[in-house]
Amino acid sequence: MSLNSHVEVLKHKHQTLSEKVEQLQRSPGSTDTEIAGLKKQKLKIKEEITKLEEIVS
Repeated sequence: MSLNSHVEVLKHKHQTLSEKVEQLQRSPGSTDTEIAGLKKQKLKIKEEITKLEEIVS
């Protein structure tokens, strides 16, 4: 897998997590811990995307 395609996969995962976070924030049954965990995953993915984009550029 090329770096560009790997970045695209990560961007898709990041977007999916964003949508899940939004859903949980609107859901009365969700917990702050759940939401925080997803946000932490999003941040790790975003950091990896940034690193890889620097390499590709």
